[in-house]
Amino acid sequence: MSYYLFTSESVSEGHPDKVADQISDAILDNYLAFDRNSKVACETLVTTGQVVLAGEINSKSQINIQKVVRETISKIGYNKGEYCFDADNCGILNALHQQSQDINRGVDKKNPKDQGAGDQGIMFGYATNETETFMPLPLFLSHLLLVELANLRKEGKKMKYLRPDAKSQVTVRYNKSHEALEIDTIVLSTQHDEFHIPKSNTKDEIEKVEIKMLEQIKKDVQLILLPQVLKQLPDKLKTLFTSNTKYIVNPTGKFVIGGPHGDSGLTGRKIIVDTYGGKGAHGGGAFSGKDPSKVDRSAAYAARHLAKNLVAGGYCERVLIQLSYAIGVPKPCNVFVDTYNTNKSKFSDEEIAERLFDKFDLSPYAIEKRLGLKNPIYLPTASYGHFGRIPFSEKKYFVDASGIKKAIRLNYFTWEKLDLIEELKIIFNK
Repeated sequence: MSYYLFTSESVSEGHPDKVADQISDAILDNYLAFDRNSKVACETLVTTGQVVLAGEINSKSQINIQKVVRETISKIGYNKGEYCFDADNCGILNALHQQSQDINRGVDKKNPKDQGAGDQGIMFGYATNETETFMPLPLFLSHLLLVELANLRKEGKKMKYLRPDAKSQVTVRYNKSHEALEIDTIVLSTQHDEFHIPKSNTKDEIEKVEIKMLEQIKKDVQLILLPQVLKQLPDKLKTLFTSNTKYIVNPTGKFVIGGPHGDSGLTGRKIIVDTYGGKGAHGGGAFSGKDPSKVDRSAAYAARHLAKNLVAGGYCERVLIQLSYAIGVPKPCNVFVDTYNTNKSKFSDEEIAERLFDKFDLSPYAIEKRLGLKNPIYLPTASYGHFGRIPFSEKKYFVDASGIKKAIRLNYFTWEKLDLIEELKIIFNK
């Protein structure tokens, strides 16, 4: 049987690029909590013992940036001096400044409904019926491996040597009809304590101890992590793990030095992890640290919302939607639809695109209103993907620079809701 292999990767919340994303989104959330009209474009750099913030902000809010940054780092798990990057002792350089008026004039209008896009660009949304989350299987599994690894680390009962940094990669074997046949390869690299110490500094003794640590980690991945992952899967996905599945764990042999001390991290450097793992397409714009006037973020969420509801509604098995915008202009320049020859509707892909363009208001104002994007809902998006997540609600507390505390009931991942099905039925006369 002819087949092909496809691979996606994910990184943990402790990966340096994800640390940067989470800091940027934590800052964004705290500004939005006290001023829903805040304009934020916050970039973060993390490295050994240092956080650097840069970008542009217009807001009536006053927040304690030092406190927000340190709390975010601590919650991730960087709270030990031996990591060479920890919440209490890292330096923080704040180079944030006011947004350019040349940009702001295209966004803020007298009539809020006339709000223009915060920048030009192209955005994509993708959905597939190969998982219950309508996400590509390789990325779905890559995220799940690291979510469960983080749960084990935070519980602290098993695999007690785990540190925050980790990466995963999953290769899936597909037939020519794009149906998953089996999991071909799983790669997992996890940072760890030096939990066995050599008796001497001889090369042989050091190598012996490193081999012992690696053997323990490999054993624990097989006997502790994988069963925990499999518990989360429906039976049809469990059967894809076969005796042929290959496991590659910590292939360098040792991973003690990691996080921002091992590699510098930057906001927006994991855009494929954030989206669809290489499936579909990506316009190139990052998400974290950007308020919803930046269509890099809000229009990508809107495109996913439409794509997921189209697949869930039975109009196609897979779909890619592209939107594009000009800075300062409310309406998108185009809507493009590709169903990869899986179209089950009575309309062509071009006609689907025309109907979406005509029937859905895809201006920044309408997207923000429909999805509730002016709320401080972004920190949870900054690790383990912006898409394929389960929508949830919770009350969250924020404190501004003067100590004023505010409680807000928030709805997260609204673009993942299947709430357009009935509207699509009317549009497509189904």
